[in-house]
Amino acid sequence: RYDAGKDGFIDLMELKLMMEKLGAPQTHLGLKNMIKEVDEDLDSKLSFREFLLIFRKAAAGELQEDSGLHALARLSEIDVSTEGVKGAKNFFEAKVQAIHDASRFEEEIKAEQEEKKKQAEELKQRKAAFKELQSTFTQ
Repeated sequence: RYDAGKDGFIDLMELKLMMEKLGAPQTHLGLKNMIKEVDEDLDSKLSFREFLLIFRKAAAGELQEDSGLHALARLSEIDVSTEGVKGAKNFFEAKVQAIHDASRFEEEIKAEQEEKKKQAEELKQRKAAFKELQSTFTQ
Protein backbone atom coordinates (compact mmCIF):
# COMPACT_ATOMS: atom_id res chain seq x y z
CA ARG A 1 0.00 0.00 0.00
CA TYR A 2 2.83 2.41 0.84
CA ASP A 3 5.49 0.92 -1.44
CA ALA A 4 5.30 3.64 -4.10
CA GLY A 5 8.36 2.29 -5.92
CA LYS A 6 6.81 -1.21 -6.09
CA ASP A 7 10.21 -2.73 -5.27
CA GLY A 8 9.07 -4.70 -2.23
CA PHE A 9 10.73 -2.32 0.24
CA ILE A 10 9.74 0.78 2.22
CA ASP A 11 12.42 3.43 1.86
CA LEU A 12 12.83 6.63 3.86
CA MET A 13 10.45 8.75 1.75
CA GLU A 14 7.80 6.02 1.62
CA LEU A 15 8.04 5.65 5.41
CA LYS A 16 7.70 9.42 5.75
CA LEU A 17 4.50 9.42 3.69
CA MET A 18 3.14 6.39 5.55
CA MET A 19 3.70 7.99 8.95
CA GLU A 20 2.07 11.22 7.76
CA LYS A 21 -0.97 9.34 6.44
CA LEU A 22 -1.25 7.43 9.72
CA GLY A 23 -1.28 10.75 11.57
CA ALA A 24 2.12 10.37 13.27
CA PRO A 25 4.59 12.44 11.23
CA GLN A 26 8.26 12.04 12.13
CA THR A 27 11.40 14.12 11.68
CA HIS A 28 14.00 13.04 9.14
CA LEU A 29 16.24 11.83 11.96
CA GLY A 30 13.31 10.04 13.59
CA LEU A 31 12.56 8.20 10.34
CA LYS A 32 16.20 7.17 9.97
CA ASN A 33 16.20 5.85 13.54
CA MET A 34 13.00 3.91 12.88
CA ILE A 35 14.59 2.14 9.93
CA LYS A 36 17.87 1.62 11.76
CA GLU A 37 16.15 -0.11 14.68
CA VAL A 38 14.81 -2.99 12.54
CA ASP A 39 17.10 -2.89 9.48
CA GLU A 40 18.72 -6.33 9.79
CA ASP A 41 20.50 -6.27 6.42
CA LEU A 42 21.65 -2.63 6.77
CA ASP A 43 20.29 -1.55 3.37
CA SER A 44 18.55 1.54 4.84
CA LYS A 45 15.08 0.36 3.83
CA LEU A 46 12.48 -1.99 5.26
CA SER A 47 11.77 -5.39 3.76
CA PHE A 48 8.52 -7.18 4.59
CA ARG A 49 10.36 -9.29 7.17
CA GLU A 50 11.81 -6.19 8.83
CA PHE A 51 8.38 -4.53 8.76
CA LEU A 52 6.91 -7.52 10.59
CA LEU A 53 9.75 -7.27 13.10
CA ILE A 54 8.26 -3.93 14.23
CA PHE A 55 5.10 -5.72 15.36
CA ARG A 56 7.03 -8.57 16.95
CA LYS A 57 9.07 -6.07 18.98
CA ALA A 58 5.91 -4.15 19.89
CA ALA A 59 4.21 -7.34 21.11
CA ALA A 60 7.29 -8.20 23.17
CA GLY A 61 7.36 -4.69 24.68
CA GLU A 62 10.77 -3.95 23.19
CA LEU A 63 9.83 -0.57 21.67
CA GLN A 64 10.08 2.71 23.56
CA GLU A 65 6.64 4.28 23.97
CA ASP A 66 7.76 7.58 22.46
CA SER A 67 9.39 6.00 19.40
CA GLY A 68 8.07 6.22 15.87
CA LEU A 69 8.02 2.43 15.60
CA HIS A 70 5.78 2.18 18.65
CA ALA A 71 3.42 4.71 17.06
CA LEU A 72 3.49 2.77 13.77
CA ALA A 73 2.73 -0.53 15.52
CA ARG A 74 -0.09 1.05 17.53
CA LEU A 75 -1.64 2.81 14.51
CA SER A 76 -1.34 -0.24 12.23
CA GLU A 77 -2.97 -2.79 14.50
CA ILE A 78 -6.25 -4.32 13.43
CA ASP A 79 -9.08 -3.74 15.88
CA VAL A 80 -11.50 -6.59 15.31
CA SER A 81 -14.28 -4.75 17.13
CA THR A 82 -14.15 -1.94 14.54
CA GLU A 83 -12.96 -3.78 11.44
CA GLY A 84 -14.90 -6.94 12.14
CA VAL A 85 -13.61 -10.44 11.70
CA LYS A 86 -13.69 -10.10 7.91
CA GLY A 87 -11.39 -7.05 8.03
CA ALA A 88 -8.93 -8.85 10.29
CA LYS A 89 -9.18 -11.96 8.09
CA ASN A 90 -8.31 -9.91 4.98
CA PHE A 91 -5.41 -8.25 6.80
CA PHE A 92 -3.86 -11.55 7.85
CA GLU A 93 -4.57 -13.28 4.54
CA ALA A 94 -2.71 -10.48 2.77
CA LYS A 95 0.27 -10.96 5.12
CA VAL A 96 0.25 -14.74 4.57
CA GLN A 97 0.09 -14.23 0.79
CA ALA A 98 3.06 -11.86 0.91
CA ILE A 99 5.08 -14.41 2.90
CA HIS A 100 4.05 -17.15 0.47
CA ASP A 101 5.10 -15.01 -2.52
CA ALA A 102 8.50 -14.38 -0.94
CA SER A 103 8.88 -18.10 -0.22
CA ARG A 104 7.94 -19.01 -3.80
CA PHE A 105 10.50 -16.50 -5.09
CA GLU A 106 13.19 -18.11 -2.90
CA GLU A 107 12.22 -21.54 -4.25
CA GLU A 108 12.57 -20.28 -7.82
CA ILE A 109 16.03 -18.90 -7.05
CA LYS A 110 17.10 -22.21 -5.46
CA ALA A 111 15.78 -24.17 -8.47
CA GLU A 112 17.67 -21.85 -10.81
CA GLN A 113 20.88 -22.30 -8.80
CA GLU A 114 20.47 -26.08 -8.84
CA GLU A 115 19.98 -26.02 -12.61
CA LYS A 116 23.17 -23.97 -13.03
CA LYS A 117 25.09 -26.45 -10.85
CA LYS A 118 23.72 -29.33 -12.90
CA GLN A 119 24.73 -27.66 -16.16
CA ALA A 120 28.22 -26.91 -14.82
CA GLU A 121 28.63 -30.55 -13.75
CA GLU A 122 27.46 -31.79 -17.17
CA LEU A 123 29.93 -29.45 -18.88
CA LYS A 124 32.72 -30.74 -16.64
CA GLN A 125 31.83 -34.34 -17.49
CA ARG A 126 31.69 -33.60 -21.24
CA LYS A 127 35.12 -31.94 -21.08
CA ALA A 128 36.55 -34.91 -19.20
CA ALA A 129 35.06 -37.34 -21.73
CA PHE A 130 36.43 -35.24 -24.61
CA LYS A 131 39.93 -35.15 -23.09
CA GLU A 132 39.83 -38.91 -22.58
CA LEU A 133 38.76 -39.43 -26.19
CA GLN A 134 41.38 -36.95 -27.36
CA SER A 135 44.12 -38.76 -25.47
CA THR A 136 43.39 -42.00 -27.34
CA PHE A 137 44.07 -40.24 -30.63
CA THR A 138 47.30 -38.55 -29.50
CA GLN A 139 48.97 -41.73 -28.27
